[in-house]
Amino acid sequence: MANFLLEIGTEELPADFVDSAIAQWDSKIKDNLKSEFLEPTEIKIYGTPRRLAVLIEGLAEKQPDREEEIKGPPVTAAFKDGKATPAAEGFARKQGVSLEDFQVRETEKGEFIFIQKKMMGEATKDILQRLVPQWITGLEGRRFMRWADDELRFPRPIRHLVALWDSEILPLELNLGTNVLRSDRISTGHRVLHPATVVINSAQDYVATLEKASVLVDVKTRYKKIEEEIKHLATLVKGKAEIYPDLLTEVTNLVEYPTPVLGKFEAEFLQLPSEVITTVMVTHQRYFPIKDEKGELMPYFITISNGDPTKSDIIATGNAKVIRARLADAQFFYQADCDEHLETYLPELENVTFQEDLGTMHDKVNRIIGICQQISEQLGLNELQKSEVESTASLCKADLVTQMVYEFPELQGIMGEKYALKSGESPTVAKGIFEHYLPRNAGDIMPETLNGQIVGIGDRIDTIVGIIGLGMMPTGSSDPFALRRSANAIINITWHGNLEINLEELLTQACEDFVTSHPDKKSPLNAIQEFFTQRIHTLLQDELNIDYDLVNAVLGDNDSEYITRALTNLLDIRNRALFLQEIRNNGLLSQIYETVNRSTKLAVKGSLKTDKLEINQVINPEYFESNSEQDLYQALQKLAPISQEAKRESNYQLLIDGLLEINPIISNFFDGENSVLVMAEDEKIKTNRLNLLGLLRNYSRVLADFGAIVK
Repeated sequence: MANFLLEIGTEELPADFVDSAIAQWDSKIKDNLKSEFLEPTEIKIYGTPRRLAVLIEGLAEKQPDREEEIKGPPVTAAFKDGKATPAAEGFARKQGVSLEDFQVRETEKGEFIFIQKKMMGEATKDILQRLVPQWITGLEGRRFMRWADDELRFPRPIRHLVALWDSEILPLELNLGTNVLRSDRISTGHRVLHPATVVINSAQDYVATLEKASVLVDVKTRYKKIEEEIKHLATLVKGKAEIYPDLLTEVTNLVEYPTPVLGKFEAEFLQLPSEVITTVMVTHQRYFPIKDEKGELMPYFITISNGDPTKSDIIATGNAKVIRARLADAQFFYQADCDEHLETYLPELENVTFQEDLGTMHDKVNRIIGICQQISEQLGLNELQKSEVESTASLCKADLVTQMVYEFPELQGIMGEKYALKSGESPTVAKGIFEHYLPRNAGDIMPETLNGQIVGIGDRIDTIVGIIGLGMMPTGSSDPFALRRSANAIINITWHGNLEINLEELLTQACEDFVTSHPDKKSPLNAIQEFFTQRIHTLLQDELNIDYDLVNAVLGDNDSEYITRALTNLLDIRNRALFLQEIRNNGLLSQIYETVNRSTKLAVKGSLKTDKLEINQVINPEYFESNSEQDLYQALQKLAPISQEAKRESNYQLLIDGLLEINPIISNFFDGENSVLVMAEDEKIKTNRLNLLGLLRNYSRVLADFGAIVK
């Protein structure tokens, strides 16, 4: 068994590409080796800003010998009049076998020629020479580049290539266009701490050799070292570091030998809102803030250096100068912004374009106000609540034109809340301005105030209707306006806040307003209804963990009646889906499944409309030939009001109880002593029986389409 090392030495790679490349290699290399019948004992993948590497341990010298079954031409093409055709002879010649080695076997597409061929294992080194260039050129990522006449696209220029089979150099060539990069055992150490080249004697020595050259190639090792030393450094000033996982991951991939450095800034800057300070530190400078035991910010920070640890004091001083300048700017912006009432910024929104064909942010705010007024009416808010919602909607985008948010866009909404309070707005209005952006991404906190919920929904409805109305529906992975996220947010906010809103009505009005302002465009309502239905389907299945068939059942397999019902009452479809999952889990569903599902599927063969509920209008007792028909008729008469009450009260246990009660009667109708043949020869009798089943289907449809449920 042998070990193989591959290292690609590069200029400084983007931090996010390092993680991505490691993940891609982890999947691709395992799959490639498996397809080549190679099973190493371990695959270790490493990455730093200046290199990507893989160490494959326990590789066999060659593939195992094996037998492979090879499919040839069909028998009809291989033989004619009992003699081999040129097709058969060519196949045998190509595979190095004789006609006597042919085996005939039946397949789904007819009889074919097969041979069993012994394959001699190929040398692993030869396989690696074929695969490695694919591993390098097959990496994907954003902003790939080419340099000079080089043909290879990569995030940064490749400077060296190490390939070792144990201690032997494995000859590899990487075609860069005018240049050819050949493999060697020469690598590089840390740019500052060990600028000289590094000789790697054997694959197994790789990690230790690079560590002696001040390079920690293992990402997990660097991550853990940074995390532990940050925590320790913060204790020196009696504080606790605020460690953001995303920031920790990023800085891990920005350094080869991390050295946490403690820095300090003037305490007077702590008068700024804490969100401003942390945004400057984390987003712009990649510093870790330090808080005291009360959770308040302290005038300290920790930065991760890739330089000489003996120069930490100088590094700390330099970083302090940088953050001091940034905080001084922020202090100026904050004071200047606070000198004005937030409302005075509204006219400036006329100068900010939302979207070329949808007008300015000022236009958008006006549309948001209109949608929020409609939501307020639906929810039956009192006059004070309506007034606060309108104030929140009016001011929700005002902070976009403040100096602070212009410089630090990440603070939108956050500064809006701060400035609203400074301007004398109520805490409810101020909080709503911040919360209308929530949730900002998957896993984010939800808005808790009614103001934030309503304005957040109004803002997103306006965006979705406008963008889809212009024909820019998200496709595949392309969603530049984050419409899927916006639709998910609308649904989740409604569910989280238990808001009894009629989304169908809101979308209809918004689409009408869009067509009025864009007379050359068609209403996007149908497309938007389908778009929201897809999002509901995804959220029910992925976030609420509802079984896929139960989701199909409550959505009626894209039935227009069900879709309209879902959008009219988002709370109801959530509750029905959760209830269905509950009765599946506790076994109640299985007790009625056979009969109701069978009835639903048979009812499709009839002509009774799915919205027909009046039993006396569609059933004629004169056509009954069996007591089971009469019994089912009477049972359905009792079930009808129960079904309507269950829908009206959103109490679907009533319906299930009713179905459980009549279940034996339905079973007798199908299979009992007095069972009947539904598809009778007499058309009137058949129609009458199908209508009985159609009514049962219709009454059960207030909960779900039972025909879509899988046992």
